[in-house]
Amino acid sequence: MARTKEFDPDAALQSALELFWARGYEATTMADLVEHLGIGRASVYATFGSKHELYLKALERYAENTDPRVLDELSAPGPALPGVRALVRRFAAEAATDELRLTGCLVTNSAAELAPRDPAVGRRVERSWEQLETLLHSALNRARAQGELPPGRDPRALARMLLVLLQGLRVVGKASSDPARVRDAAEQALTLLD
Repeated sequence: MARTKEFDPDAALQSALELFWARGYEATTMADLVEHLGIGRASVYATFGSKHELYLKALERYAENTDPRVLDELSAPGPALPGVRALVRRFAAEAATDELRLTGCLVTNSAAELAPRDPAVGRRVERSWEQLETLLHSALNRARAQGELPPGRDPRALARMLLVLLQGLRVVGKASSDPARVRDAAEQALTLLD
């Protein structure tokens, strides 16, 4: 007869996500995970698979928890540019806060640490970026259709520029102790929408 799990897999996954987010993939050992999750190594393997599989599940969970907020901001009815501006300013503000400055964004961290040599992580990062770019492109297309964007502005190119800016804000915000650096960059980029 199979034993029942004596822990909540959902809570354990969330706990693993937080540990990976704080330390990164390479710096987190299986022993760290066992201690942090408070479950046995065999239970970790039986429930989540390898450390790598657990990391991918944590990265997926992270994307599920953050992407819906972006969708709400960029698809609100009415003028589209206020939502785009609010999103950029939110990313800049978050990148400048001490709490998020220390951890950054798990997708951005994964891109820098693992994506160049880990195809599975690279696909997950790329999927996250494609979703964000698509949402930005859609909002900017709406802005152009509603006359908010000046003629000659390319919504696709602007969406890509904003995607790179948002990821850059996360990286610079994590490494810099000067919050003006990310705020000024965000505000300067937003002038391209005028």
